[in-house]
This record gives sequence, C-alpha cells and structure tokens, in this order.
Amino acid sequence: MKLLMLGGTEFVGRAITEEALDRGWEVTVFHRGHHAPPPGTSALHGDRTAPGGLDALAEGEWDLVVDTWGGAPTAVRDSARLLRDRVGRYAYVSSRSVYAYPAPAGLDEQGPLVEGSPDAGSIAYAEDKRGGELAALDAFGDRALLVRAGLILGPYENVGRLPWWLNRTARGGPVLAPGPRELPLQYIDVRDLARWTLDAAAAGHSGAYNMASPAGHATMGSLLDACAATTGGRAELRWTDPDLIQQAGVQPWTELPIWIPAGEAHDYMAGGDVSKALAVGLTCRPVEETVADTWAWLQSLGGVAPQRSDRPAPGIDAEREAALLGL
Repeated sequence: MKLLMLGGTEFVGRAITEEALDRGWEVTVFHRGHHAPPPGTSALHGDRTAPGGLDALAEGEWDLVVDTWGGAPTAVRDSARLLRDRVGRYAYVSSRSVYAYPAPAGLDEQGPLVEGSPDAGSIAYAEDKRGGELAALDAFGDRALLVRAGLILGPYENVGRLPWWLNRTARGGPVLAPGPRELPLQYIDVRDLARWTLDAAAAGHSGAYNMASPAGHATMGSLLDACAATTGGRAELRWTDPDLIQQAGVQPWTELPIWIPAGEAHDYMAGGDVSKALAVGLTCRPVEETVADTWAWLQSLGGVAPQRSDRPAPGIDAEREAALLGL
C-alpha cells in the first residue's frame, strides 16, 4: 500500500504514519516542515493555508490518503479535489463533536449533526470538522471514510490531558481525584485508532464510524489508579464529590482533564454507540497499557509533553487543588 499522510509528524498523524511503516507500507508525509516525520518516510512540504501550498502534491499516486485537518474546511476541500483522481481512498479523521449538542447516551452515526460547509473558513471546531467531512464526501463519495474520534489518548499527545495526570501523580502526595470512581470513560488510544483506520480503509469500508472504546472500557478510578501505580505509587488519590468540585468553580475537562461529571455533557462525550466500528474490527487495549506507554514516552522527553499552540494547557493550579483538599 502507498499512503499519503497529510500531517504525520505529531499526535494522530504520527501514530498513523508509524502504524503504516510497521506494515511495510510506502509512506509519503506532506507537512509544513516544523517537525521531523518518522524515519522511513518520504517528505513533501507545503502549507495548506497558503496560496500554492499544495503545489508539492501536483503529481503522484497513492492508494490511500489520511487527513487529520481540524481547521478551515476549505483546506480539506482543496486537497481532496486535487487528489481525487490519483488516490484510491480518502480517510478523514473527524470528531464526535460533529453531533449536535445535546445528544443522548447511545447515539450512533445516524444522530443529528451540526451545520457545516466544505467552502467555509474556520468557524468553530465542530463546524470545521463537519465541513471537512462534507469536503471529503464531495470529492470521494463512497471512497471516503469518516473516522469520528472521541477523546484521544496515548503517546505523542500534544493536548496535555493524560500527561497532566501522569505528572501530577508522579509528584505524589494528596491528589484531588474527581469522583465518582466508577464514572465510565470513553476514549480511544491513538494507536488503536491508527490500526483500525488503516485496516478499515484497506478493507474498503466507507462512510462514518464513531471511533472510541465502548463506554465504560475504563473508569475514572481505573485511569487514575493506573496513573498512580505507573508513576511510582507516591500519589494519594482523594476521591471528592463532584458537586463540591463544581461548587468551588473548578472546570471539568480543562482544570481536571478527561473528567466530566455525570449528566448531559457526560452523555454527549462519553456515551457514544461504537458498535459499528467494533463490528469491523475495532479492538481497544487496556487503560493500564495506554497509561504505561504514555508515561514511558513522557519520561523520554524529560516529563515535558508538547503542547499545541491553539489549545490551552490543562490542569488545576497546585494552590487551588490544595485548598480544595483542605491542605
């Protein structure tokens, strides 16, 4: 297989690129040149937001292109149109954020969607991803695979959610653990996403698939227990009532990454129906493996994870955490 990876030097794109290389595929990475692609790839350079930015893709043929773009849909539109006669299939890594909010737990791929346009500039994340989906469908039709990812964790994470918890438990001492312990989580290890995407595309699957673990594959308890154990066992998890946390004004998801208390937002983010992807081969590794491998990667970087410039670094201030714990 010949793969054209649009991106491929950081989080999701890097995992997909490495998975393809492990399979012996021939991989071309198209990127801006800010980060080195994995060894063994061919590199083409260009900026999809600049005039003439796709010139390096004017020639060449590939079996598959994978695109993780999350900005203005016009970038997906222009890439897909340029490549549609020279590429077999187009896999677009989208997001479950394309579903209209609120959405009940158990929502499948037929749920109502936000508005989007392939011809739009950047509006907001959900609308941008939906516009990207429409751009891929417009150019590739039934040769387009839409991978609607939920929360993505694992090595190379550049959003900072799991790295924050790992660094926090590594510091040890009392840790504000947002309850309840049994709160079900739904996420996908980036390497499981990569494997499934390449398998599905190679098998000729098309259309939209929710891409996350089954709801409850892990819980807040099993995640933080794994973080504490992996980072040396010095952390004392102090499970705290979610109402007390919210009454103190602590923001779920941002100040306490990954955590969203039970309710409407939790149903939307952690209750998707993933049976369609499971039926065509999705498997999800244990949360303990995701945590351990992410910690090993983080340690290789001296404990400092890369942070996307367009995303604020997550995590609660140490003094505020201590105050909530009565320390």
